[in-house]
Amino acid sequence: MTGLGAVYRRELASYFATPLAYVFIVIFLLLAGAFTFWLGGFYERGQADLAPFFNFHPWLYLFLVPAVAMRLWAEERRSGSIELLLTLPLRPATAVAAKFLAAWTFVAIALALTFPIWITVNYLGAPDNGAIVAGYLGSLAMAGGFLAIGSCLSAATRSQVIAFILTVVVCFVLLLAGYPLVLDAFRGWAPPALVDAVASLSLLTHFQAISKGVLDLRDCLYFAMTIGAWLYATTLVLELRKAD
Repeated sequence: MTGLGAVYRRELASYFATPLAYVFIVIFLLLAGAFTFWLGGFYERGQADLAPFFNFHPWLYLFLVPAVAMRLWAEERRSGSIELLLTLPLRPATAVAAKFLAAWTFVAIALALTFPIWITVNYLGAPDNGAIVAGYLGSLAMAGGFLAIGSCLSAATRSQVIAFILTVVVCFVLLLAGYPLVLDAFRGWAPPALVDAVASLSLLTHFQAISKGVLDLRDCLYFAMTIGAWLYATTLVLELRKAD
């Protein structure tokens, strides 16, 4: 736990030691506001909820979260500092968890800074604050899933650009796994059971259920298992690279 805390603090501090954190936060807040009020028609809907706000989070995260995740391991491999990190009295799984938690905390800070819109909707009406809390939790869980995917793909390459592109592609496929764009590629040859299994992997479907205020155990387990599986894959990739 001491090693995890040390790496976690170092990684979290590194975000704010460069302009990256501030650029990410400003872009996220500006885009979230623009999508909510202009594209989402927040005022025009005349409803006291944050549906227009949460509806665009998957697409914001699709490009912004991979930009955070791409540096998790690719930069360590490019600079050679990964050898130093992995020679410390620290299990690879601990280092993976610490770097992931630091990145997740950073994204959580950016998400928390959107609190003025929550205050605004309470000022304008009487929203279901329980559903809003669920929406924030679902948004954070989805960001964690994207970060875990990005962590694994970042560990597999030395190039941050390649890690970014691969993460965007994989996250896009998983977002739309329950929609015809992806399912049509399987319906022609795969058995119905496999098609249903692919559909159940949709990040977007699980997030939309939570963002409506429905905290189903299956959706919570889905995000927990997605994060756990990809972080485990990250550890395996690092072990293979270490053996090389």
